[in-house]
Amino acid sequence: MPTNDALRQAPLLAQLSDEEIDRLRAHAQPRRLDTGQWLFAQDDPAEHFFFVHCGQIRLFRLSAEGEEKIIELIGPSQTFAEALLFMGTGRYPVCAAALSPSELLAIDAMDFAAMLRTSPDTCFALLGGLSQRLHALIAEIDNLALHSASVRFARWLLAELPADADELTLVLPKATLASRLTIKPETWSRITRRLSEQGVITVNGQQIRVHDRSTLRRLGEQDEARDTR
Repeated sequence: MPTNDALRQAPLLAQLSDEEIDRLRAHAQPRRLDTGQWLFAQDDPAEHFFFVHCGQIRLFRLSAEGEEKIIELIGPSQTFAEALLFMGTGRYPVCAAALSPSELLAIDAMDFAAMLRTSPDTCFALLGGLSQRLHALIAEIDNLALHSASVRFARWLLAELPADADELTLVLPKATLASRLTIKPETWSRITRRLSEQGVITVNGQQIRVHDRSTLRRLGEQDEARDTR
């Protein structure tokens, strides 16, 4: 089980007192997931929200045809599914599964909600965290709706590329990253092949080396909504 200091790395839990952390831990359950293992499915009863101690979790929805759309990727020291405290539906709106071996803490939602009623600081911390996530999702929706797949890829690569390096090692499968950008895997391949032919990048397995940041930056600044899939 993560330490008190580890739990406080999550913005939602940062303002908790020692007594509140002890109460949270007393009602929480450690969970371990192997790669690909599901944590919960869409519409499952929602009795817990989760803190990621290590590993990575993907949140996704399934279409009627069984196609998966990744909604969010959750990493260490992040919480997820806390919005269910306010939704009143009692059901998870998405599915959750591990992208890598993961250790989580399942936090009792009802007990945490009861604790919120006595802690204004924790309420404000939770609202702040949810607001930040909402703004990030709105920005992502704008990016997905207004820009082509090539523009989205360029913006993603520039954002992920270290400031002091020209090479990025992909820690997730390309198909997962493509889904996160709402790009089909074949479109991802077409974009990377085209940029490679232009000498902008080189792709070697999970390694992407950027040779021309300025061209990539110009591509990311385009506004055309073409080649969206």
